[in-house]
Amino acid sequence: MSRTLISSGSPFEEKIAYSRAVVVDGWVFVSGTTGYDYATMSMPEGVADQCRNTLGTIAKALAEAGASMADVARVRYILPDGADFEACWPVLQEVFGAVRPAATMIEARLLDPAMKIEIEVTAKLPASCA
Repeated sequence: MSRTLISSGSPFEEKIAYSRAVVVDGWVFVSGTTGYDYATMSMPEGVADQCRNTLGTIAKALAEAGASMADVARVRYILPDGADFEACWPVLQEVFGAVRPAATMIEARLLDPAMKIEIEVTAKLPASCA
């Protein structure tokens, strides 16, 4: 079994002992990701902007693994306020409209009250990478 760890450079990864993504046997498991801009360690206020940042961080991790958003098979959306989810739909349509992964939205409290969305994905590496 091959295993590759991918880091986004987030200080939370070392503090909490996790990787942004783990590649195992052709699958890419991306940890729950929030809307932080890790270059500035700032968080936008709006849920749609946080969603966009989150998907950007996920896309970078997938690219490092050799995959893309088009390879996402499963996605989980976690929001402290489920009523905020609809504001994310246009962003999700841009990214996943043609992909249409299996998806679940869960309402749950997140680590920091400023966090309005967390997204976790599982992707399958393209055959040329697996």
